[in-house]
Amino acid sequence: MLSRTADNLYWLARYMERADYLARVVEVTRRMANLPRAYGGVATEWDSALISSGAEEAFAATGLEPNETNVTCFLTFDENNPSSIRNCIELARTNARAVRTALTHEMWEAINGGWLEIRRFDARRNGQGMLDAEDLTQFLELVKEVSVQFDGSAYRTMLRNDAYWFSRLGMYVERADNTARILDVKYHVLLPDVETIGGSLDYFQWTSVLRAVSALTAYHWVYRQSIKPWLIADLLILKAEMPRSLLSCYENISHFLDLIGKAYGRQGLAQRQARQLYARLEHARIEEIFQTGLHEFITAFIDDNNRIGGRIAEQYLV
Repeated sequence: MLSRTADNLYWLARYMERADYLARVVEVTRRMANLPRAYGGVATEWDSALISSGAEEAFAATGLEPNETNVTCFLTFDENNPSSIRNCIELARTNARAVRTALTHEMWEAINGGWLEIRRFDARRNGQGMLDAEDLTQFLELVKEVSVQFDGSAYRTMLRNDAYWFSRLGMYVERADNTARILDVKYHVLLPDVETIGGSLDYFQWTSVLRAVSALTAYHWVYRQSIKPWLIADLLILKAEMPRSLLSCYENISHFLDLIGKAYGRQGLAQRQARQLYARLEHARIEEIFQTGLHEFITAFIDDNNRIGGRIAEQYLV
């Protein structure tokens, strides 16, 4: 496969996964912002939305106040934000058009149909660039549905060859980054200093985080007890059964990199580093992670994940 084709497939999947994640971030932030503030605490939800999406620096450059209207517009439709939902779907469609013959009909229809619907929502925005509350809810649901349709059509209709493997790699590298970021933001940003861990605000925020990654039901199935931060971290970091967990992502990244290496007859740093990170996650214990610091663990993981993304690019995409 040409490196250009592999690059298009890899980034197509990353952009689709990122759009889905951003829709979930905006959705959960709206829910958190409606919670009562404890002891007159300062709201940090919209700041957290920017941090978890990796867009805080880009937003700061606009000089705008990080309130609901400005942050929602920035993360959903702002053409100047390269990672807005609108731009992610547009870039995914551009990549899909470049490799149209490598995609199945169902995959293309999911992306193209989603893009056309998003343009219709774009036309409904008011003078401030916002959709009304009902349209915004429908828009976020649409983005999640398009992502599921694309992912499902890829899983059900693609040949298990290098086109499929590069697409899956992009999805899992992006998903690992997103899961890590939302965990870190909740632990270090959302909880006000005056609110005790285990308090009502803490409980509802953690519940919202689980809803953001579609893991609330899974949590109760696995642990069968009330919401506890260390168990949520255990689920989203170390449970291979949880498809958005860091361990699950790296089990898949290692698997698909090995398939590519075997098919191409050459292993490289990407394979070795992915296996090392997978082994560390597989042997980690949540008690040890909390003892050394969850924030430090997540920060190191994000750096490692970025390095592996860079290795993949160096070996196959340029």
